[in-house]
Amino acid sequence: MELIIFLIIGAFAGFAAGLFGVGGGTIIVPLLYIVFSQMGYDPDVVMHLALGTSLATIIVTSISSFMAHQKKDGIIWSVFRNLAPGMALGCFFGAGIAGWLSGLHLQMIVGVFLLWVAYTMFMGSKKVVDNTKTLPSTPAQISAGAGIGIASAIFGIGGGSITVPYLTHYGVVMQKAVGTSAACGLPIAIAGALGFMLFGMNAQVNVPNTIGYIHVYAFLGISIMSFFTAKFGAKAAHALSPAMLKKCFAVLLLCVGSFFLVKGSL
Repeated sequence: MELIIFLIIGAFAGFAAGLFGVGGGTIIVPLLYIVFSQMGYDPDVVMHLALGTSLATIIVTSISSFMAHQKKDGIIWSVFRNLAPGMALGCFFGAGIAGWLSGLHLQMIVGVFLLWVAYTMFMGSKKVVDNTKTLPSTPAQISAGAGIGIASAIFGIGGGSITVPYLTHYGVVMQKAVGTSAACGLPIAIAGALGFMLFGMNAQVNVPNTIGYIHVYAFLGISIMSFFTAKFGAKAAHALSPAMLKKCFAVLLLCVGSFFLVKGSL
């Protein structure tokens, strides 16, 4: 039964990864939080397990997603090369910061952040992309990547919730922003998963079937299914208008952010 649940989560997460370029983390984290809580795991580590496992699964999801976007020439590789190094380093050390925070604080932080992103993305859907804007310098992009990496570890996401609005702010069309974000999710996920694994091992997590803050069975189940469904989400992303894609993205984040704020206040 547990494996079936993880496979279902993976199906939704993979589709979301391809559609929104978010690596599926905004789907995986809240669902894993619910499942792990129902399994009776220690409440103090449930959120950490959800974040670490989410990042581990995004390794597989990102590969499938960015391959699908690349077939449609949807990735700006020059931007990827600038953002990726900072993202990887930032996400590794961000995992240590997340391990230091309590589960309740993580819930509230994630909830507020996602609501803010939902608002900015929904408002942005009404704006026409300003093609006169250009991306900042290479050092500025590297610094931005580091910040995105740190936040990604704390939020358990592939960085799409930040990378996508960052790129669209500088005039990148939504489809290109989603595709580039999907590619950036890979270095973020690898570094973040290693960080949660190592920091979790040091914390001596007393939960079965885990390596640090990563649940092995959840990782396998979600990864297997999400790999296949991410390509369908990517196809859907290129079929929708940029404005509609932003609105769908905002609604998704609104639901997830509200969930964590409600749970954190109870």
